[in-house]
Amino acid sequence: MDEGCSVYMLRCSDGSYYVGLTKLEVEARLSEHQMGTYPSAYTYKRRPVELVFAEHYEQITDAILAERQIKGWRRAKKEALIRRDYEALPELAKRYGKKR
Repeated sequence: MDEGCSVYMLRCSDGSYYVGLTKLEVEARLSEHQMGTYPSAYTYKRRPVELVFAEHYEQITDAILAERQIKGWRRAKKEALIRRDYEALPELAKRYGKKR
């Protein structure tokens, strides 16, 4: 039985955001990031990290799509998601420099 997986976002010590996907409990994956389990990981030299967003998906395919989508977002849109300001997301989805 597939128990799904979670998409999560971390705020790194340098202020950047890392978006990831895990089949583990999010807290267990966060612990791996904090401990530096994987030296080649983006977060390794940007510790400590803080969990700022997590969402569980029943289907791994849905989680993969969400992770890819969020990774492509600008910082302002990621921060709206962190705040759960869903109403702001459509406006933030508009292209830079697009005339209204």
